[in-house]
Amino acid sequence: MDLLRINTAGSVDDGKSTLIGRFLNDSHALTIEQEELIARKTKEKGLEDLDFSVITDGLIAEREQGITIDVAHIYFSSADRKFIIADSPGHVEYTRNMVTGASNSEVSIILIDARKGLLEQTHRHYFISSLLRLKTVVFCINKMDLVDYSEDVFLNIAAQINKMTAQFSHTPDIHVLPISSLKGDNVVNPSNNTDWYKGDTLSGILHKIIPNGIENEDFALDVQQVLHVQNKEFTDYRAYAGRIISGRLAVGDEVTVLPSGTKSEVIEIRKFTNTPTSANAGESIQLRLKDDVDISRGMMLVKQPNEKLLSKDINATVVWMDEKQASLSGKYLLQAGTRTAVCKLQAIEAVIPPENPSQTYEASALKLNDIAKVQLKTAAPVFLDSFAANRLNGVFILIDTQTNNTVAVGFVA
Repeated sequence: MDLLRINTAGSVDDGKSTLIGRFLNDSHALTIEQEELIARKTKEKGLEDLDFSVITDGLIAEREQGITIDVAHIYFSSADRKFIIADSPGHVEYTRNMVTGASNSEVSIILIDARKGLLEQTHRHYFISSLLRLKTVVFCINKMDLVDYSEDVFLNIAAQINKMTAQFSHTPDIHVLPISSLKGDNVVNPSNNTDWYKGDTLSGILHKIIPNGIENEDFALDVQQVLHVQNKEFTDYRAYAGRIISGRLAVGDEVTVLPSGTKSEVIEIRKFTNTPTSANAGESIQLRLKDDVDISRGMMLVKQPNEKLLSKDINATVVWMDEKQASLSGKYLLQAGTRTAVCKLQAIEAVIPPENPSQTYEASALKLNDIAKVQLKTAAPVFLDSFAANRLNGVFILIDTQTNNTVAVGFVA
């Protein structure tokens, strides 16, 4: 049974948590305890319709305010597929949480209040979905019950969506559908209230999406540990442990060690007691090489080295995630996997307003939730590809060396 990772986003009070609760309820995926919680909270609030939002709004502060602050992850299965849903916050000050929720997702569900149309957060969330190069974006025009299931309202918002998405070079598969998460229209079951809509329900769309398979990206392995073993079973055993970031490795392949450029042949791949002949992206393995090579934690093994991997100059788009502003010449720790290097913010080329990406502007500092194109200079190579060429090896984080806070996530241009 395959797995689909989904992120939900939207402006505050657009109904994300209610949608997830409705989806679980109509898919018969709620536990008895969750059903009892919904019934109890609905009665306490004196509501006519069931309050499904309590399923995901787990923090006390969230329940008191009726909003989502942290990213809540929900795991469930249908008869045909497993799902992981990341329920991201809607408030603009929690955009950094939305980046976190979407970073490992394949699909983004963006909710829009039918009464309000597209808001700043809608543009911001779609911009982040495009920046992360998600393969599918589903726009759910929610609360259709509050606009009398008007087709004209739906078509007007759909036109706004088309205008917004046309501004981006990366265009995912886009779906637009009218729903009511409160009443259940077009979430799992088709609605008689929108007989003018001939498309699939949200459940139907999600079940038809093909999850990401093994990517056709270049092989790269992050070296996490060098293993020296001397016992009866293993004599003079030396192996390199790490996680395959991207691509595929097989016994007999020639690999290059970065940054030294030393080449050697793979003679064994090991996963605990198993010795498979090959391994793919996402697998943690040990490998042995034909030659005794100088390798340590933080180095990288590749098949096809290129100049970009060894560059100390990085052009990237960053999302600033810290309340402390970033300033020119600021120094940070850049981390990607086990690789770390001190870096300097050389230049802020342009700040990109998500609501109108073509209207960039100059700035001398970055504030919380700013999205900008920047230039970084690292003290040593960190072996990064461009995000467009290798989504799995084109992303990094910046860490404040004084506070140890993660202050930004970046995507290499």
